[in-house]
Parts: sequence; structure tokens; C-alpha cells
Amino acid sequence: MPPRALEPAGVALVDKPAGPSSFAIVAQIRRVTGARTGHAGTLDPFATGLLLVLSGRTTKLAPCLVGLDKRYLTDVDLTSRTSTGDPEGEVTERCPAPSRAELDRRLAGLRGEIELPIPAASAVKVGGERAYRLARRGVQVEMPLRRSTVHALDVIAYMGDAEAVQAVTLDLRVSSGTYVRAIAHALGGHCTMLRRTEVGPFDVVDAVTPEAFEPSVLVSDAAVLERIGASG
Repeated sequence: MPPRALEPAGVALVDKPAGPSSFAIVAQIRRVTGARTGHAGTLDPFATGLLLVLSGRTTKLAPCLVGLDKRYLTDVDLTSRTSTGDPEGEVTERCPAPSRAELDRRLAGLRGEIELPIPAASAVKVGGERAYRLARRGVQVEMPLRRSTVHALDVIAYMGDAEAVQAVTLDLRVSSGTYVRAIAHALGGHCTMLRRTEVGPFDVVDAVTPEAFEPSVLVSDAAVLERIGASG
């Protein structure tokens, strides 16, 4: 096959819907541009929000983008854990709804530098095989720990009362590589909604839907580097 084109070049800010994989969105953009295409960090199929898709020669900027901090909104059901940490898994544990005081104690332990097991339903390789493939076959393995930084972890809505918080909506600012599903698991629950709102200096408010994408919305290399530098 001939090499993919290096033009059009730039970064597409795409607002991923729930359902398709990030790779399906990348392929959708590639069909429009016909260019070499990559990404700067995926989202789980159930998740929505900002996906940075790199086109043409801009794929070389991936190392500058993958390490940027991220911001998420998530709804966490505090009454059950699932095998995947999200709505797509099976319930593995029923948990009593914590009091607000207990929830605040758990949240305090998840701010700053943290170390949590990587979710079993992830793309990390364990023994040479993707963890999610092992999980689908029912193979239980001890998942490695991932160290990350939670810069901010704020509750923006409580569901329930002070003695029994059924669910919360959280606003998180985290380092690259942080698994929000792992944070939800550590709180005693699972994510029912996950939306990425920011990647470094880029905001989902400036993103387009996959269907609305056209090459004219690509952010140029120079503009990308300028925004990264200004935010650094």
C-alpha cells in the first residue's frame, strides 16, 4: 500500500460520542482526509468528550500531546462495583452507600500522588496479552499499579443524603495515564458516565462531532505548539 498522505495536517478536536471506539473515530477522520492519522490518547467506548486526532505530518507531534494533563466529569454509582469499573461490566460487589463524611475521607486519600491498580478491562499488556482480552475470558490476574497525580478532585453534585450518598458527580484534573475508573473503584463504586472536557490547553467546547469534521477545522502545528507553550 502507498504511504498515507502528509496533508492535510493539523489536530482535529473531536467530541467523541458514547458507543464507538476511539479507533473507529480515528478511522472516520482518516476516510475524510485520506492522510496518515493518529491520536493523542484514547477514550473508552462508553466515554464521551475530547479526542485529539492528529492528521498528516502532525502525527509527529504525538509525543508532545500524549503527556498533557486531562480533565474529566464523571458520575459514580457508590452502591456497586463492576468487573470493568463502568456500566458495561457485570456487578461484582454490592456496597453500602457511604455517609458524606466517609465519602469525604475517601476522596481526601485520592488527591495528590496516588497509586492504584490498573482496571482489568484496559489495554495494558499482562504476560504479553491485553488485559481486557483476559478479562473477557474470565482469566483473573493481578493488575499492575499505576502511579499518577490527581491535581483536583471536586464533588459538584451529591445524590442521596448526608447519611447515605448513592452517587456523586466529580470534576477531576489528573495527569496523563490516570484511570478514572480506578478512582471510582477506590471510592467503592463504578463510573456510570465519563466525559473528558480538557486535554492540556484544549477544551471540548471547541470540538466538533465526528460527522461535522472537515479538514478546515484542523488546528495547525504552529497553533498547537503555541497553545502548549502558553499553558506550560
